[in-house]
Amino acid sequence: MEDQSLPAAAAPASASASPSLDRRAELSEFLRTRRARLRPSDVGLPDFGRHRRVPGLRREELAQLAGVSVAYYTRLEQGNGRNVSAEVLDSIARALRLTDAEHAHLTHLAKGKQHKRKASARPQQVRASLGQLLESMENVPAYIVGRRSEILAWNRMAAALFGDWAELPVAERNWARLTFLRPDYRELFAEWEQKAIDIVCQLRMDAGCYPDDTRLSALVGELSVKSEEFRRLWATHDVKEKSYGVKRMHHPLVGELSLNYESFRMPGDQDQALVTYHAEPGSASAEALRLLASWGADATRVAPAP
Repeated sequence: MEDQSLPAAAAPASASASPSLDRRAELSEFLRTRRARLRPSDVGLPDFGRHRRVPGLRREELAQLAGVSVAYYTRLEQGNGRNVSAEVLDSIARALRLTDAEHAHLTHLAKGKQHKRKASARPQQVRASLGQLLESMENVPAYIVGRRSEILAWNRMAAALFGDWAELPVAERNWARLTFLRPDYRELFAEWEQKAIDIVCQLRMDAGCYPDDTRLSALVGELSVKSEEFRRLWATHDVKEKSYGVKRMHHPLVGELSLNYESFRMPGDQDQALVTYHAEPGSASAEALRLLASWGADATRVAPAP
């Protein structure tokens, strides 16, 4: 395993002075953007077309669907979720057609717990047994990612596929920074936009769980200044859990790769996830991974043959 944990000292010097995210504003914008994406016809209401002055559902329509008063819903959309019940949140989630991840995000924003402030300040530690597991996965690129998209640990094959993160300062071992600020990672992922969306969606989930996390606030602020794409995606307020799927890549040594990835939440720390990549047996991508395995971390430092 290449690294054991991300120490607290790795935070940028400015992080301690960064303000936390405004939970009330986050709740307000999340509800407004979810409401705006629904048309009346989506929920069985009449649509008066061009005569509507707001995108999506009106507050009155949403309140009717959720079975609450307009005044009550208006207060909630203005960020006042302190006394809202779980039953009301469930009704609003159904009315807004929220996914499970969106429903969880809404609950975190409306009824967040203060104790999470201390949890967000603690450095995440990767258990020794997980480090051994990573090392044993000799032919499978794998890494552990934590809060704020921080890369906490990885194996030799991950270094061969993504680059040797051991050469980076600890604070730079972060998927959001790599994806939005490094041109080589933009070239690595064939569907870079989808990779960027996935990262921002997960950061939004983290922000809902830990709005007082100043390091997360500092990261969001930095990326908002340096990347127009990040600002655009952050403004959507979309959320999504880590999942599974297929990633297509352009590796500088072995060329095109199509890899299946899986994410597994870690028992004992649900903010950590083990992410693995594998190729279909007998495929060209499987052969490419075999070649990368022979190079190890040196793969990203070897130029392709002319």
